[in-house]
Formats: sequence, C-alpha cells, structure tokens
Amino acid sequence: MSETQKSLHDDVLTMKNMLILTTALVILLIAGLVRFGPYVLAIAVVALASSILVEWAFAKIRKKDLGTSWMVTPLIFTMMLPVTAPLWMVAVGSAFGTFFAKGLFGGHGKNIFNPAAVGIIFITVSFIREMTQSWFNPRVAGGWFEPGKDYGIDAVSAATPLNPGAGNLMDYSLIDLLMGNMPGAIGETFRLGIIVLGIVLILLKIIDWRIPVFYLGTVFVFNGIGHLLSSETFIDPVRALLVGGVMFGAFFVATEPVSAPFSLKGKMIYGIGLGILTVLIRTYGSFMEGVVFAIVIMNAISPLLDSWKRTKAPESEKTEEVAA
Repeated sequence: MSETQKSLHDDVLTMKNMLILTTALVILLIAGLVRFGPYVLAIAVVALASSILVEWAFAKIRKKDLGTSWMVTPLIFTMMLPVTAPLWMVAVGSAFGTFFAKGLFGGHGKNIFNPAAVGIIFITVSFIREMTQSWFNPRVAGGWFEPGKDYGIDAVSAATPLNPGAGNLMDYSLIDLLMGNMPGAIGETFRLGIIVLGIVLILLKIIDWRIPVFYLGTVFVFNGIGHLLSSETFIDPVRALLVGGVMFGAFFVATEPVSAPFSLKGKMIYGIGLGILTVLIRTYGSFMEGVVFAIVIMNAISPLLDSWKRTKAPESEKTEEVAA
C-alpha cells in the first residue's frame, strides 16, 4: 500500500467517522429494541463487554490504545444475531470474532476478515439449532421476546421468509419486509432504516457506494435471471433484497474499509462476487443465509483484487483512481 493509499485508508478510520457509524448502528439497535424487546439490550451489553475485554487485553499486551472501532465490531455482531440467542453464546461469538479476526492480526485497522462476520460464522457452525432454528416472530407472538418463555412452534420456529420452501414468503407484504414486522436478526429487519442510514453514510463518505450498489445489484440481477428460469428455486428478485441480512450486510458489513478492497475496480468486483456467492449459498447451500459466508470468502481475496489492480493498471490510471 502506497503512502497516499495508507493516508486515505486511515482517513475512514478516524474517531469522527467511527462515531457516525456507531450512531447509525445504535439507531438500528433501538429499532431492534422496539421490535423485539429489552432482551436486545442484554445481548448488546454482553457482546460489547466480551469484545472490549479482548481488545483491552491485546491493547495492554501491545501497549497501544484501543483504537476508534472498539464499539463497531460488537454492535455489528449484535445486529446479526437472532433475539433468541442465549447470552453465553453471544459472549463466545463476540469474543471469538474479536480475538481471532482482529486481535491476532494486530488490532484496529489491520484485520483481514470482518471480525463480526467471523464471530457469526463460528457460532452458526458450532450452534446450528440456536442460530438457524429459533426465529422469533413478533407478529405471531403478539409482544416482545422473553427468554425462557414457551411461545410454541408458530412464534419461534425454523420457518423464515428467507426460505422459499417454507411457503410463507408471500405472507409478508413489502411494507412488512421494509418495516420489520417479521422474524429475523435483531438489526436486519428494519430495512427501510438500513437503506436510509446507508445512503446517509454514503453521502457523508463514511462508506463507498460501489460495494453496496454492485452487491445489491448483482443479487437482484442474478436472482431475477434464476427466478425466470426456475421460480421454485429462486425467489422474486425484489423480495430477495428484502429478506435475510443482505441489506444490512451490504451497507454495514461488506463496506468495512479494512477488509474490503481499496481500489475502485476492486470494490466493484468485490461487490459482484459478494452478490453471486450470496445467491448461490442461499439457494444451494446448507445454510439459508449466505451473507456472512460470502463476505468472509471475499475478504480473503480482497488483497488479490487490489494487487491485480496495481499490477494491471497503467500508472496514469492508478494516479487518477487514488485522486478519485
């Protein structure tokens, strides 16, 4: 990475930018709190505490500051959890992601993989039932989630709008999908808020527009082609954008400046790759949600995209891209 690139890279990790991003995440946390109840706050506190403890330990060992992103990772992790997640699992996942995907790589600004996504993948693979078969439906339950209460199969079950085989996708109107009147992770259901906040972050230059635009555009086009060829296998392309965590992932997870490509063309290719992998994993994979898996896979090849760009592009184009 050149000095100019490093300077631009560091600019997006400033305290001001991290505070703006944290504020956007807190707004989504409040929306989740309103939708699912006070247990959301308990999940967020545990995720924050376990992640900060790991970051503090690494900072002490290395004799460095915590950095500016210590709240962002656990908040993003919280947003991708079902409200039914037990607190012990929240602590394990948050600490795991921070330790293995952030702390071991050198801490703030040096991670290769998105720490929150790594934490979610770890607990999804390790605790499949808790992460894939316990979706709380506030509309059916008629109230907030209370841990330990028996809601029955209708209010807490494995049937989610993301699974076309569940036969319940069309039960939810576009208003339901936008406003979050449906089962889903804590921060992914209020999609209207995600879109508005995502646009604000783009306008403030906190995140780059290329990643969410190419990501969501690819999901729409790929799903649309698949839906035309086999409507029983691929869901409607509009609804494909409004179910699961693709909208939240596009604006708040995939755009992390540390693990995403730096070059402009690299970001476009990155977004296209994310969209293709998300649709393939959703449609043919063992897990219904492919967003976090797609993000971590593309994180792994992100340096290659930047390296390819620097190797193939002429000097004049590289200079022009950095200036942009």
